Amino acid sequence: LHTSSAAKTIDRIVDVFPSGEKPMVRSMLSESLRAVISQTLLKKTGGGRVACHEIMVGTPAIRNLIREDKVAQMYSAIQTGQAHGMQTLDQGMQEMLRKGLISKQDAVARAVNKDLFT
Repeated sequence: LHTSSAAKTIDRIVDVFPSGEKPMVRSMLSESLRAVISQTLLKKTGGGRVACHEIMVGTPAIRNLIREDKVAQMYSAIQTGQAHGMQTLDQGMQEMLRKGLISKQDAVARAVNKDLFT
């Protein structure tokens, strides 16, 4: 799916269904989801492109947010879920910036929380 985040991927999947079926779809999705990985390509310093990922793992907390249609809270859950292998796109870009793979300008342009890069 062409989405910019893991949470938006969940929204896109659920939105395909008629409104009367959405609660059932959210419930089924919450029970079967293992992970969602969202990818974006960034300009690599020195030329070329490098993939940056947002990783959302289907932990009990994430499953509950899906079931209860609290997609807006998923970003916070991903942000604090590093122990489960999760990372936001911003966290991935911070690591790439630290390693010198991308420019600060490109990171700020794509960031959800631009304050992380100033």
